[in-house]
Amino acid sequence: MSVSDPIADALTKIRNAYRAGHTHVVLNHSRLLENVVKILTEESYMNNYQVLDKDPEQRINYRRISVNLRYTNTGEPVLKGIQKISKPGRRVYVKSDKLPSVFNNTGCAIISTSMGVMADRDARINRVGGEYICKVW
Repeated sequence: MSVSDPIADALTKIRNAYRAGHTHVVLNHSRLLENVVKILTEESYMNNYQVLDKDPEQRINYRRISVNLRYTNTGEPVLKGIQKISKPGRRVYVKSDKLPSVFNNTGCAIISTSMGVMADRDARINRVGGEYICKVW
């Protein structure tokens, strides 16, 4: 069975792993998803990530991304919510002067621009718009 929206599938896996209290989650690899996970790591929503290559001996037939999730000292998830905005049936694009702020800039919006995937803060600095992938808080 193929996945029609791999980014939404990965965000759902991350959301469910936080709700279940897991320490790490394994996602299917794509370059876009790797960049999204990199931004989430830079914004301190996750500890770190690692790209797992193919390994026929361990029955890994395609590349994966292993993500270590981050929790506070009291055991609560650092990531409170994650929501996909642009979907295959309805793409959402934003201009550079209309970039969204998530919860008064306490959250983060991830934008796919012509200069690469970046957080809303970086897109404002570089004055570029693009596809509004997701928001995180």
